[in-house]
Amino acid sequence: MTTGTTQRRASIIHGYGASPEDHWFGWLAEQLTADGIPTTIPTLPNSLAPDPAQWTEAVRADVGTPDEDSVIVAHSLGCLTVLRYLRSLPGPWHLGVLVLVSGFVDPLPALPDLDSYIGDGCEVEGLSNHIGRLTIIRSDADPYVPPGHTDRLAGLLGVSTEVVPGAGHFLASDGVTSLGEVLTAIAS
Repeated sequence: MTTGTTQRRASIIHGYGASPEDHWFGWLAEQLTADGIPTTIPTLPNSLAPDPAQWTEAVRADVGTPDEDSVIVAHSLGCLTVLRYLRSLPGPWHLGVLVLVSGFVDPLPALPDLDSYIGDGCEVEGLSNHIGRLTIIRSDADPYVPPGHTDRLAGLLGVSTEVVPGAGHFLASDGVTSLGEVLTAIAS
């Protein structure tokens, strides 16, 4: 018998060329689970040759219809995928917390192979009305996602970016294997 409280739950959505075991994803899942928030990190298929429909379906299968107790954290191309998924949801929905790390909706000069996936990006106007707390995090030295791309996304969503100095693209190879800023964004 439940006590009437809904269980918070979190999904961590990886990006291009990544897996659930990479970067800071496992660290974050451990922290959230220790805080009593069950966390999943779905494997998005063919991460080196991503297909938008397959990735969106993987996010749908993991997240379902979000509610006030849902937390979604996404990285890089996973951000665009999550935004597209949220845009596709029918009827009323409300997501408790969304944290986007190195998010973008515009083609990336450093990764032209992703142009077909990115296409025209995603119409994000109005999405923030369905999100309780939205945080967008970027580095000041990202070799793949220009800071202006993340700042533009933040502007479209009506928030400002939080900048983590020297974090590159938030990869393990950049020395980022934990990301306290995401935990803070979820907890605050």
